[in-house]
Amino acid sequence: MAATVSRWARRYVGVAVGSLLAWQVGLLVGVPRGTEVALGLYGFVLHVVFGKAYSLVPSYFDRELVEPRAAAVQLPLTAVGVVCLALAPLAGTPDVLEPVGAALWAAGVVGFVGALAWTVRDNLTGAETGTGGPNVHRERVDRAANAVVPVALAYLLVGSYATLGLAGVVPPVFDGYPPRTTHLLGTGTATLLVFGLGVRLLPRFLVADPPNALVWVVLPAGAVGPALLAATLPAGPWFHLAAVVETVAVVGYAGVVGTLFVRSDNRRTALYGVLLGAVGGVAAVALGAWFAFVGLDGALIPAHRRLTVVGVSLQFYPPNVGRWPGCDDRTALASMALLAVGVAVQAAGLGLDAPAAEASGVVLALVGGLGYAYLLAGAFATR
Repeated sequence: MAATVSRWARRYVGVAVGSLLAWQVGLLVGVPRGTEVALGLYGFVLHVVFGKAYSLVPSYFDRELVEPRAAAVQLPLTAVGVVCLALAPLAGTPDVLEPVGAALWAAGVVGFVGALAWTVRDNLTGAETGTGGPNVHRERVDRAANAVVPVALAYLLVGSYATLGLAGVVPPVFDGYPPRTTHLLGTGTATLLVFGLGVRLLPRFLVADPPNALVWVVLPAGAVGPALLAATLPAGPWFHLAAVVETVAVVGYAGVVGTLFVRSDNRRTALYGVLLGAVGGVAAVALGAWFAFVGLDGALIPAHRRLTVVGVSLQFYPPNVGRWPGCDDRTALASMALLAVGVAVQAAGLGLDAPAAEASGVVLALVGGLGYAYLLAGAFATR
């Protein structure tokens, strides 16, 4: 069973990397916003989340996945759904692509959530954590981390329903404003799972204890913030409050990650991706706070979106275990740096209205994505 789950988890990450590369190439040629969101959020970030969740959530709830074949059933649905959603905004494509893509996506998500919910049905709050031995002192934090996982899955269901609403399959959520959907999925599902899984994983990887006071701030704020954002976008005093809550969560999580690195003697290369992702998250939320208090800036909205995608995804950056030439620490560090710096340069180019800088950032990020794909291919071939 463990081998089956691991094999399918790698396939999800493979789909995610393909979406990452398609996203970066799409930026070079100038794809519509809807295509960008489909590839970056639905294809890249959320497929990494699916693969990691199948592997980690059951064990964190002290259970085994009841039906490993659920991963095999879901992947074609969500992967083909992403392809349809990505093609739908392009000129000359059939109108049926968006509703078909949304329906396939939603069906896959229902299977994913159903498999995990049935697995932990007698431990829905995560009170049983499987924590013991040298980690027994972390059990209280582990329970709190588990408690946000059902919240993240609820955001995924609501966000997927909202995706159906945008496609005209069901009545829309609120007024059908698309950023509500992306915040439900990106901030509510992906970012909240980063918080929950991160405060469990990182202390063990870095062999250090997090500042518990910050953890107790990050998790509740991270659970409430996305709902406030989705309900109050794009302006007004309640949106200001939502931006503050989410900023507290993201900056607090960066503080947790930074403190763990300072306290740790473990400097595994892949973990630097987590640190870069935390920094990217802070940059993204800073732009979001700027939008809330100063006003939306059409030039900077793509930068905010791209920083969020890369910030979240780098939290899950996999270790390089491949035996192909160049599958080493230097390649991993270079790939992560190019991906992060490329998005930062691209964001600066957008903000300064400098097309040359924007294009340079896209190229750097694409090269970093190619390195990322090479490392993963080497790792998969080794395994």
